Amino acid sequence: MPYYETVFISRQDLSDAQVKDLTASFETLIKDQGGKILKTEQWGLKNFAYKINKAKKGHYTLIESEAPAAALIELERVMRINEEVVRSLTLRLDEPTEGPSVMMKKSDKAEKEAA
Repeated sequence: MPYYETVFISRQDLSDAQVKDLTASFETLIKDQGGKILKTEQWGLKNFAYKINKAKKGHYTLIESEAPAAALIELERVMRINEEVVRSLTLRLDEPTEGPSVMMKKSDKAEKEAA
């Protein structure tokens, strides 16, 4: 089965618990369609480069999965219908990534300040 990376942005007025519930529902959808979740990351509340639907911020989430194409088609359909999802993007990967994504790694500046 192919590997996919899905990043979605949920509305800024959702709590962290609501974002986790939304992510869990998307993970369940993939699993029910015969897929497997490889990695999930909550990137947190981030500023947009420009306003989207009058919002300036959103909760970013990454889901990396190994799933049949039909599962991703259904996931994208559900994300388009869901009013809590502002934007989403799914990419096909050649192989699964290892370790945390770039968004989760501490920057050199943050590491120097912590020291």
